[in-house]
Amino acid sequence: MAELQFFEKVAARAGVPSDTAQSLTVATLRTLAERISGGEAADLADHVAYELRDLLVKGTEEQEVFAYDEFLRRVGERAGVDEDLAERGVEAVLKTLHRVVGHDEFEDALAQLPTELQALAQPVPREP
Repeated sequence: MAELQFFEKVAARAGVPSDTAQSLTVATLRTLAERISGGEAADLADHVAYELRDLLVKGTEEQEVFAYDEFLRRVGERAGVDEDLAERGVEAVLKTLHRVVGHDEFEDALAQLPTELQALAQPVPREP
């Protein structure tokens, strides 16, 4: 999925303008790269648009350990949005990323995140 398509999907999922979706995407991917191992971040980077790869590349294998609230705080601060919008944005970015990288790769990365983030990233079950 190309970079602009990724931003459009995030914008639609979060209900925000494309420039806000871009800020939320950048903030979420940078924060995600901090929170997961370098190997997992590199695996995700292999699947995203070329322009987004640098956001997931890190110079170390080490991951920072921080909770859900800190994840949202960092995203909100980086994107310049409040916590509610940061949460909607993180959800939209993670769900879009899931579609791009595939289920198995996404689940490997998700396993390193707090359970609240894991729950946020799960697809909504479809009604019968």
